[in-house]
Amino acid sequence: MVIIGNGRLITRNESNTFIENGAVVCDGSTIADVGIYADMKKKYPDAKFVDAHGGVIMPGLINMHNHIYSAFARGLAINGYHPKGILDILNGLWWKLDRTMNLKDTYWSAQATYVDCIKNGVTTIFDHHASFGSVAGSLHEIAESSVQAGIRSCLCYEVSDRDGQAKSDASIKENEDFIKYCQKEKNPLLAGMVGMHASFTISDETMEKCAELASETNTGCHIHVAEGKPDVDDCMNKYGKRIINRLGDFKILGRKTMVIHCIHIVPEEMDLIKSTDTMVVHNPESNMGNAVGCGNVPLMFQKGLMLGLGTDGYTNDMFESYKVANIIHKHVTGDPNEGWAEIPVMLFDNNHKMANRYFDKKIGVLEKGASADVIVTDYNPLTPMNASNINGHCVFGMSGRSVVTTMCAGKILMQDRKLTSLDENEIMAKSREQAAGLWKRINA
Repeated sequence: MVIIGNGRLITRNESNTFIENGAVVCDGSTIADVGIYADMKKKYPDAKFVDAHGGVIMPGLINMHNHIYSAFARGLAINGYHPKGILDILNGLWWKLDRTMNLKDTYWSAQATYVDCIKNGVTTIFDHHASFGSVAGSLHEIAESSVQAGIRSCLCYEVSDRDGQAKSDASIKENEDFIKYCQKEKNPLLAGMVGMHASFTISDETMEKCAELASETNTGCHIHVAEGKPDVDDCMNKYGKRIINRLGDFKILGRKTMVIHCIHIVPEEMDLIKSTDTMVVHNPESNMGNAVGCGNVPLMFQKGLMLGLGTDGYTNDMFESYKVANIIHKHVTGDPNEGWAEIPVMLFDNNHKMANRYFDKKIGVLEKGASADVIVTDYNPLTPMNASNINGHCVFGMSGRSVVTTMCAGKILMQDRKLTSLDENEIMAKSREQAAGLWKRINA
């Protein structure tokens, strides 16, 4: 039994309980109790104590859309790469990267990403993988890293026809193998989905295969939707319909499916997303970096869509994503009131509700019976902090690098900024070596 206490405690429960000097008691992988620090110490005298040193104790963070394979793009320069739009970015960077990746690249990019997740207080990720240079077994490489790190992961492989039928079929098979592996092993830290790239790289035949696999395995799809206008134009020109309608026709929409970005969708598509209880994930930094526009989060939120927050591989710092999401909608709409209410609901409420469509034990909240996913930041507020203003303190006072202790499913992965489950220096050294080889092959 472990007590993490002596800090301001944010529960994120339905009552939004805030305890000025609180503690959370963890029994194995489950939270056994939450309360005032002095009371918990007295009630559980034999429990191991982890001192928050007056910092802020809160639930582990959840990233609803990531790309682990993008880790090795950090600092990468590709000969002749001067993109003018999203298609140039895909062709000139990401598809070159994934076509060159081997299984070792996948494994070490995952190792490096999980180190970063732990250091940023992210205890659950939903990842969307592509490595068309080496498809078979790639999700198992990531899963091995995930289990070693102690992080909860829902993984999928990006199905696409862009590299031909053989690669497309191999990517479907990779999803099938991994989903069935997860369902057989029943590891509470692993789950699988059917990954799909985007409508404009997926034929009707492949779309049907993905829908059949999702139905057969009782899971959902994880697909980019209307990230850029070319995706929409392709769907309209080829099929005479918008992307969400196309997905609906194949019965891909539903409560276990996630549609990512949704920048260039119209209100009628939002209504279809809502009626099917499909999840949407917003990735503000990536959208700005790719210059593809900004999704209409205020309208989607108003319509009641299940809308969460991700990073699209741009960062592993969910506080950073929160900050950017908070301001981008103010900038786009010219309304300084936008984002204040919506974004924290997406990050702190909806992300855990969405994640719990794949993981049985409740996550993203500090309450009895929930998973023992707990982080501590070293934040020391310079103004009064209480239940009514905790979001203001999070967005303006914290960052991923302020996280000092990370626990996932009752296992302490980092304490006082020192990793306990992984050798960070060894992983960083090996990752640099592996990335250098990948870069050389890309520019060969």
